[in-house]
Amino acid sequence: MAKNKLSEARIKGLSKPGLYGDGDGLWLRVHKPKGERPPSKNWIFIFRRGVTRTEIGLGGYGQGTQPVSLALARTKADAIRDRLALGEHPHHSRAKARTFKDVVDDYLEAKSSEWTNAKHAAQWRDTLTNYASDLHALPVAGITMEQVKECLLPHWTARHVTATRLRARIASVFDFAIAHKWRRDANPAAWTGLLEHALPKPQKAAKHHTALPYTRVPDLSRNLRSASGVAARCVEFILLTAVRMGEARGALFSEVDTKARTWTVPASRAKMKKDHVVPLTERGLGIIENMRQQSVNEFIFPGAVEGKPISETAVGNALDAATPAPATPHGLRSTLRDWAGDCTSHPREIIEAALAHQVGNAVERAYRRSDALQKRRALMEDWAKYCDQAQ
Repeated sequence: MAKNKLSEARIKGLSKPGLYGDGDGLWLRVHKPKGERPPSKNWIFIFRRGVTRTEIGLGGYGQGTQPVSLALARTKADAIRDRLALGEHPHHSRAKARTFKDVVDDYLEAKSSEWTNAKHAAQWRDTLTNYASDLHALPVAGITMEQVKECLLPHWTARHVTATRLRARIASVFDFAIAHKWRRDANPAAWTGLLEHALPKPQKAAKHHTALPYTRVPDLSRNLRSASGVAARCVEFILLTAVRMGEARGALFSEVDTKARTWTVPASRAKMKKDHVVPLTERGLGIIENMRQQSVNEFIFPGAVEGKPISETAVGNALDAATPAPATPHGLRSTLRDWAGDCTSHPREIIEAALAHQVGNAVERAYRRSDALQKRRALMEDWAKYCDQAQ
């Protein structure tokens, strides 16, 4: 017999009393009450066993506190058909539904012979016992994706690796339940096409760059001055300007205004995607002039490869050779910030602006018509004097 003969549009247009079949036992009964009241519509499932005709009410269509849609009526009808196929009567009580914990126990027992590593087996049991406990008492046939998501969320960002393993192991349990026909619906712990769209993207752990204590900066500055080579000059330039390593490595002579004593990092190379004007100290300008006299291309700090700037590795090695304590080129920016905050009265917003950080909210930034170049120049002059105090 054909199924799914009704449609939402047809149902809404029905007003004549009678039975309208959707197929395979599912019917919609339309009843016209007395008076002017609109017709009522109720779902029923009809089946026969021998000469006995049984009619089961499935709820009203579009009415009452729990209206039953066409899709829900079909789902209820499918459940009745499944019980009839198993030889069960839909009105008779069924054996207690299998819980998620029941299936976990069966799954672990079934897989125990495959796990030759006792530690591996213990990890599976620990994960499913301790981290999936929110699902244990729920019938495995009715668990939803939302319930799986709620189980995973407490661990998803705090311990993402553990949560990823947990999701995969929960999914394996549901696959086991589906294979044994303890669950009809799709796997609610599936990643592709399901949970990948429901769970937040895990944040990468913040990468902290080792910062040199500012008390050691004069020693670093002295060691860099005594070192030869392009890489040492690049590190010293980074120290004096507090720019990011990539910005310094890619610096061009054409970006320098010697009269204004500034260097402009173009938006295309700046992290904040806008021009950053850097005030240059006497020593900073001296480094540029020294490099100009031995220039081989447009880069202030040329690399070993023709037409390329100096490499990150070369800059890192030069810092390692000169630093009196562990440090990274990017960490030198934090060194400046720590020194300025602890040892000077320069305003916080000037310090942040010198580091090309976004300062204040959008309104404050809109009303700040100047990039406070002269105030930043005063800060960097003080910094250069501090770096130079041991020379």
